[in-house]
Amino acid sequence: MMENPLLELTGLPRFSEIKPHHVEPALDALLAENRAQIKALESVSNQANWNDFVAPLDHIEERLDRLWATVSHLNAVCDSEDLRRAYEAALEKWTTYQTEVSQNRDLFAGFKRIEESGELDSLDLAKQKTVRNAIRDFRLGGVELEGAARQRFADIATELAALSNRFDQNLLDATDGWHLDLTEEEDLEGLPESSRALALQAAKLAGIEGWRFTLQAPAFIPFMMFSSRRELRRKMYHAYTTRASDCGPNAGQWDNSVVMDRILELRSEQAALLGYDQYVDYALVTRMATTSSTVQNFLDDLVQRTRSYARKDLEELAKFAAQEEPNTKLEVWDLPYWSERLRQSRYEFSQEEVRPFFPLPRVLEGMFEVARKLFGIVVRSATSPPQVWHPDAMFFEILDDTENVCAQFYLDVYARANKRGGAWMADCIGRYRKPDGSLQTPVALLTCNFAPPVDDKPSLLTHEDVLTLFHEFGHGLHHMLTKVDEPAVAGINGVPWDAVELPSQFLENWCWESAALDLVSGHFESTERLPAELLQKLRDARNFQSGLQMVRQLEFSVFDFRLHSNFENEGKQSIQDVLDEVRRDVAVVQPPSFNRFQHSFSHIFAGGYAAGYYSYKWAEVLSADAFGRFEEQGLFDRDSGRAFLTEILEQGGVRDPLAMFVAFRGRKPSVDTLLRHLGLAG
Repeated sequence: MMENPLLELTGLPRFSEIKPHHVEPALDALLAENRAQIKALESVSNQANWNDFVAPLDHIEERLDRLWATVSHLNAVCDSEDLRRAYEAALEKWTTYQTEVSQNRDLFAGFKRIEESGELDSLDLAKQKTVRNAIRDFRLGGVELEGAARQRFADIATELAALSNRFDQNLLDATDGWHLDLTEEEDLEGLPESSRALALQAAKLAGIEGWRFTLQAPAFIPFMMFSSRRELRRKMYHAYTTRASDCGPNAGQWDNSVVMDRILELRSEQAALLGYDQYVDYALVTRMATTSSTVQNFLDDLVQRTRSYARKDLEELAKFAAQEEPNTKLEVWDLPYWSERLRQSRYEFSQEEVRPFFPLPRVLEGMFEVARKLFGIVVRSATSPPQVWHPDAMFFEILDDTENVCAQFYLDVYARANKRGGAWMADCIGRYRKPDGSLQTPVALLTCNFAPPVDDKPSLLTHEDVLTLFHEFGHGLHHMLTKVDEPAVAGINGVPWDAVELPSQFLENWCWESAALDLVSGHFESTERLPAELLQKLRDARNFQSGLQMVRQLEFSVFDFRLHSNFENEGKQSIQDVLDEVRRDVAVVQPPSFNRFQHSFSHIFAGGYAAGYYSYKWAEVLSADAFGRFEEQGLFDRDSGRAFLTEILEQGGVRDPLAMFVAFRGRKPSVDTLLRHLGLAG
């Protein structure tokens, strides 16, 4: 039998050698091994202890996680028909296995025995948390269900995994399946040179004349912000907001409507089987905010505090547009364009102005220097780069203060076809103390979708791109700098979902500070740092329309939470009805009836944010308040940086997030700091 590169689990993945036909055989082999070892563990569950029961189980689960992380990543960044088929088949098998484990009563009994035998108190905190989390997760996985309910729960888990994958595939196909081709230069009016050059390059790659604008972020966002052609903006907006839906230019072709209804139906049933009144109650068991009323009150408070600011932002924008072009009714597809015009008028600043000062190589160099100053680590390109899945992918390693390699990460930042949109961090390999005592180096996968290099120019980032890069790097540091050796609670594992955004949003704060921007910026031709005058404009414009931006995020959060709270879609209320209701209660901008935002809301239908999109705002409160210590002590205060490293980043999921925050900040968090940063206080 030929060697299967997916079964090489002792080093970095051999990405370039992995083919779709490797996926199922590798998974089958590992699942067979795992099932055999689990059967052996079942026989000793009545005398379970850490060393002979939990440690062996952790070992086989860690190997499976490594394989699945590789397969999942390739599915996200190298989509193809063959890989899709292989992934879908493997996903069903993987989900079936996960459900088997979560409903295995012998394994559950083994963990309970450790808890009840007295051994638990003798274990270190990481091992204790691993055991307690496992018992909780067994119960959430349906281990105590009987008969038909038990099988039904398992069937739901399998179907939900397939539906979430289908949602993502539909969205990817719909995004890649539409473009705007222009052949007349007059139709490019208002567009910056960077946008035109990217569209020209896209057209050349497609073998056509003119300019091609896609629905990928680097093409779509600048078009909506700068194009003077209103009807073309509407066309782009219409195509973008109807992706994967029942209307629009590709109506019904990749429609997520039935997929979304079924996902919500199954989540509700899943929660009910475990005795929960609504899905949010089930989801909140593992969160910082343990009750739905806590989340609802948090969101309601933010809406009340900020909606008046959003109304004011919208009124100012409408007034400005009317002055510039009388008798023009402001439509939703006009908002980015007129917002950018107003920003330039008020602050003499545009994101395009800063692009030349943020070439990707310089931004990376500066970001790594910020991390060195804060946490005492050194990031460098690997001396022996490993195999990668695409020529664009890069690889780095992190050295600790003893100059030893303590972590590594891949970075894939350019948008392209057959790659999922957005930005994210994923585990590749977790920190783990192996049975032989050796320590496994954690490895992260950082993915973004920035504009690629054009001609002889490097990739030039907007300041928004820089924020995104810092955000994902913050997630990566959380995964990579952990000092926890138990995989279930190392890095971001075991961290409540509404606290996991703290390190990522925290690191964004440095993108607004001159001392950090001096490190991050450097003109791609002259190497000149971001001029003081331009920096001041950037900072002056920081809170431009922050009310509108806050309320937009709150709209998404409230929609998600209501959708997972007693939602019934059996002819009584549709998903669109819920969204319309939320917009009446929260939003100040009412989009047209054809808008199908929900059909591309992958965070809650294909990601981990179901009943949890509020986490962004929840963690933003924590991150703003945490940064307050650096405002008080100094931007690169080493004591504060060391404290954040030891009290937050290194702790993984072992300790309570609120306790960690208090240990770092000296008090509980306050929402006031966030509102002050956003200019929404007073």
